[in-house]
Amino acid sequence: MTAQPRTLDPQLLAEELKSGKRAALARAITLVESKRAEHRHLAHQLIQDLLPLTGKAFRIGITGVPGVGKSTTIDTLGSNLTAAGHKVAVLAVDPSSTRTGGSILGDKTRMARLATDPGAYIRPSPSAGTLGGVAAKTRETMLLCEAAGFDVILVETVGIGQSETTVADMVDFFLVLMLPGAGDELQGIKKGVLEIADMIAVNKADGDGALRARSAASDYRAALHILAPKSPNWIPPVITISGLSNEGLDTLWAQIGLYRERMQASGEWQEKRSRQQVAWMWDLLQQRMTAALRTNQKTAERLNVLEECVRDGTTAVSLAVDELAELMGLKE
Repeated sequence: MTAQPRTLDPQLLAEELKSGKRAALARAITLVESKRAEHRHLAHQLIQDLLPLTGKAFRIGITGVPGVGKSTTIDTLGSNLTAAGHKVAVLAVDPSSTRTGGSILGDKTRMARLATDPGAYIRPSPSAGTLGGVAAKTRETMLLCEAAGFDVILVETVGIGQSETTVADMVDFFLVLMLPGAGDELQGIKKGVLEIADMIAVNKADGDGALRARSAASDYRAALHILAPKSPNWIPPVITISGLSNEGLDTLWAQIGLYRERMQASGEWQEKRSRQQVAWMWDLLQQRMTAALRTNQKTAERLNVLEECVRDGTTAVSLAVDELAELMGLKE
């Protein structure tokens, strides 16, 4: 006899998630990631029910170019934190296959210790082409992890040149990992990444790489020195670490803790989170309006025609937008 699919009851799922059932957390994340309209409605109910339990975790974004050692560093740092009594959730966003949309790196295999740590939870998700290599539902997933009792959330981004500001706008602290031997590489660093970094950590500072890492750190400090800091209460530090040999990660965590203390004392912590919430609302609203434009029978057909007219240069872009806005009942 074929088993019937489990009924999705947001209230029951919320209770199971709050009781610490990992399977419930996995089902909840799958629910919010679903693109089905009926699932989206249930996901909204679930998030609303869990909202009072959210907001207590420390949200940390981590980025860096491929090969910098993000997963190794997260594996070691996360293990240190669980050993100290923290519950750590890792939202590892894989690059997506352009053919299938599926994840292609498999972060769990690159975080061997955390994958079997009862105090940790790893959720790989395909980025599916979203900006910054961040899955479309990463924000909701963070809330679910917080409601499940995780007090540290690490968001690992793809780090392949997409807009890192996407993840920086949803976390409390943004860590940029760099490779030793800055030299010419320093010239290729996007100024925008340095402007949004709350700390730079030069990884692989062990063995023969230690001297090159210290030299790179000095170059990064000089680069940061010419930029105006984001906050009058924090100047982004530059440190050297080795995620592989667990060197400097105690200093890294101490600096992150100091940042939290200063931001909370100045009021910037809550102000930043409130600003992120409003930005998230506008982002979702824009996504919903775009989806409505493409699915509404009245506008969808005309949209295709106007796209062709704009593409071949027979209709001005502004005129096409005006016509579509009128079809949707929008007036200036």
